Amino acid sequence: MKEAIVSKGPKVTIVDSPIPEPGPDQVVIQVVASGCNPKDWKIVEWMKDNHNSGDDIAGIVHSVGSNVWEFKPGDRVASFHQIMAPGGSFAEYAVGWQHTTFHLPKNVSFEDAASLPLASMTAAIGLHLRLGLPEPWVPAKEPIPLVVYGGASAVGAFAIKIAARANIHPIIAVAGRGISFVESLLDKSKGDAVVDYRQGDEAVVKGIRDAVKGQKLEYAFDATSEHGSYTNIAQVLDPHGKLTLVLPAKQYEGVPETVQLSNTRVGNAHDEAKDFAYVYFRFLARGLDEGWFTPHPVEVCKGGLEGVQGALENLKNGKASAVKYVFRIGDTPGVKGAQL
Repeated sequence: MKEAIVSKGPKVTIVDSPIPEPGPDQVVIQVVASGCNPKDWKIVEWMKDNHNSGDDIAGIVHSVGSNVWEFKPGDRVASFHQIMAPGGSFAEYAVGWQHTTFHLPKNVSFEDAASLPLASMTAAIGLHLRLGLPEPWVPAKEPIPLVVYGGASAVGAFAIKIAARANIHPIIAVAGRGISFVESLLDKSKGDAVVDYRQGDEAVVKGIRDAVKGQKLEYAFDATSEHGSYTNIAQVLDPHGKLTLVLPAKQYEGVPETVQLSNTRVGNAHDEAKDFAYVYFRFLARGLDEGWFTPHPVEVCKGGLEGVQGALENLKNGKASAVKYVFRIGDTPGVKGAQL
């Protein structure tokens, strides 16, 4: 099979690899579409480890392990691949664990599904396991102000959608070029608002403070975690509030030691949070079917796996806003693709 290996740069090399075999609790999926995330180039540079860094799988079950009971060959699924493990999604076939794999409703395309796994689980873990906010099946009964910094990103947008389903309002989203998209996710009647970070740090802090309207701000989800985002949040967040970030930092400038800091650590979906991931992915699949949960807007890159390098370069250079880059594996030269 064809497989894309990512190295520092980012640079992508397409190689021939054997089709993986599933472990007892795994499924091997013929990938129809794969999504990509900023971590796909970042982790290669941080860890100095060249590998197939794709984690968003959407496709058709090819084979299943001996303990797998929920899936069978031919099923339409999406799956969150285990970060840094073999069998990533930038390939004709990829490996998913059964607890992070879920059936796709008939109304969801593979391309749209490829926007979901990593980012939606990052949002869910950040909101509920790190910030301790109410789950949608036990929604909030009183106002809970929440800042989502980076609201146009896939993680930020999914956090907004999930928070809204849990009746968490007001949501104060910070965004830039994707403001019009973010506004479509908010409910102004419940106090939701958007703040434009392009106006500068002082304007961001003032915008958040004005949107909170004197309420205590105890929760913030930083889906950016760079360019001073958490510093801005800290100026408005309650000194004993909770702040979760998608990226670790060497120093958290301006954040009081009394603030409860955490990282979303989406990789926990494959260990200590595996039960949470199992339940939540199936809940979100139902949301997709019912329409209250929607995929992130996608842009299909030309050339299948040959488009991975350009997409990662765009992510590194900050060119993506309110869009998720996805790849149809069957568009790769020399690849036959799944028979749909």
